Parts: sequence; C-alpha cells; structure tokens
Amino acid sequence: MTQSRTQYRNVPTSTIAVGDAVFAYRSYGPDGGLPLVLLTHLGANLDGWDPRVVDGLARDRRVIAVEYRGVGDSTGAIRSSIDGMAADMVAVIRALGFDRVDLFGLSMGGMVAQAMVTQAPGLVDRLIVAGAGPAGGPGLTRMTGVMLRSILRAALTFTDPKTLLFFTHTSAGRLAAHDYLDRLSERTTDRDAPVTPGVYRAQLSAVKTWGASSPATFPASGPVMIVHGDSDRMVPPANAYALARLLPGATVTVFPDSGHGVVFQNHDAFVAAARDFLHR
Repeated sequence: MTQSRTQYRNVPTSTIAVGDAVFAYRSYGPDGGLPLVLLTHLGANLDGWDPRVVDGLARDRRVIAVEYRGVGDSTGAIRSSIDGMAADMVAVIRALGFDRVDLFGLSMGGMVAQAMVTQAPGLVDRLIVAGAGPAGGPGLTRMTGVMLRSILRAALTFTDPKTLLFFTHTSAGRLAAHDYLDRLSERTTDRDAPVTPGVYRAQLSAVKTWGASSPATFPASGPVMIVHGDSDRMVPPANAYALARLLPGATVTVFPDSGHGVVFQNHDAFVAAARDFLHR
C-alpha cells in the first residue's frame, strides 16, 4: 500500500447495500486482527473525521469509518432514533463480513455504540466512547438548545459553528479550532455530500429522546475507554462518570481545557491512549 493511500484524505469512498439503503464508508489500514469501526458525531458526514485522529488509529489496524443512513453519500430514510442507527450499524458490520469488532463512538456515535452493545452482545470487543453520555444522562435533553444557540451566535459573528460547539474559548481552544478546520479541508477530491437540515433535525430528535430515556442495562462487555473534555457544554462532563458507573471496569480520562471536540483538540494524546488501549 502506498503512502498516499495510508492517509485518510486519499482513501476512496466505498458503498455497501444493506436492506433498502446503501451505506457509504471508508476503510484502510493493515489487515489482521479486529477492525476498528468509527461512528461519528451528530451532523457530520465522512469528511467530519479529523484526519490526524483516523490516520493515527490506522497505523497498525484496519479502520472503517461508516456513515449513517440518509447522511452524505448514504441513501435511505434518515433515522430519528439512536436504536435505529444502531441497528443499521450492526447490519453494516455484519454485511462487511465481521462478527467481532472494536468500536469507537464519538458524541452521538458514542450513544449509537452503546445501543449496539445492548442490541448485539458479543459483536463489540473493545469500546471507546468520547464526548457521549448514557441514556438519561445529565443535561442531555438540553443539547438541542445549546447547539441551536451556538449556531445562531456563529451566524451573527461569521464564525464556523464547530469553533463554538467543539472548542473552549481560551487561546489554546481557539488555536486548536483553527488547526482542526484547516485539517478538515485537506481532502480535495471525492468529498462527501453535505449534511442536510433534515439530518440535523432527525439526529437532534434522536439525542433528545436518548437523553430523556431510562439508563440501559449493559450485558457483560469487554474493556471500555471513556474520554471527555472538562469544559464540554454540549454533553456535560458528569456524563462520563454516569456512563462509567454502568460499565464496570471502564476507565475515564478527562482532558483539561477541552470542549466537546476533546478528541480533535488533543488528537496526539488521544491517539496514543487509544492505540495503547486497543493493543493486544
């Protein structure tokens, strides 16, 4: 495999038909061992992944970034429930030929990952959850309001909403936001279709319902790594500890001066910790 193919910005987009939908995904990295499946945050397509994070995780394993139904280049009716998205992702993983995977869920993707663990016991070996909370987690029902107010403020100040939603307002946070937005523009060809307003509405509804639901009872599972930012306004940090209480043996790492984009702001440290956690 050439060096250019080992960079996320150059990985071609593939598709797989599952049921009545076609799902877009990007897959690369060395074969052998369990693949690591990536589930992204609310309102993101495949181009929303920080290339430094994905390239770092793909150094020594196959990484598969999967897109939700109806988002970007994926077809089908947009899901408005976390359980529906989870059922899709379980079906896609099995259609790709895997009966056991490691899983990394970011924000809403971490909620989808939790639902997958309950729906398909035995499918997930090691789980990483970043910037997410359990069903009924503290403050999750307020996420819609926080997001909408930040988007309005961004429009009034001619700021990219991701700067306000994902990063702290400190000098370090502002610098990290600038660098992250630059990295997102590195891919210049075969870019994913833009996220539509309908996707935002459906996914915000799904997260709000999740936040108002009762906590799940998880089956026995493998090791779990929980990552959070200490200044996350969208998913309050208390969610990391609430989730850990439901998953005995889970480890919690809280990064200082970090918001909802904790993984993007601390990409080098996160990748090092994640690779150590996933190493057999």
